[in-house]
Amino acid sequence: MINIDLKPMLKGDISRYSLCVAVAKRSREINDEAVELKEKEKILLEEKPVSLAVEDIYSGKYIIKESEEIKNY
Repeated sequence: MINIDLKPMLKGDISRYSLCVAVAKRSREINDEAVELKEKEKILLEEKPVSLAVEDIYSGKYIIKESEEIKNY
């Protein structure tokens, strides 16, 4: 289970909702990439896609852009 401090991930005006959506989208991308590789090269993921997505966002590899609709809500 992941136990990461959310404060660095929510810097600026990023909402928890946007963080959740970003993690879900990135984990789907990771899963889709893993399925393609698994079919081609028989490779399995060592970690769950959600864990990898959180690590990508936490490390700054992926940046969350909050929409204006959410900022004004």
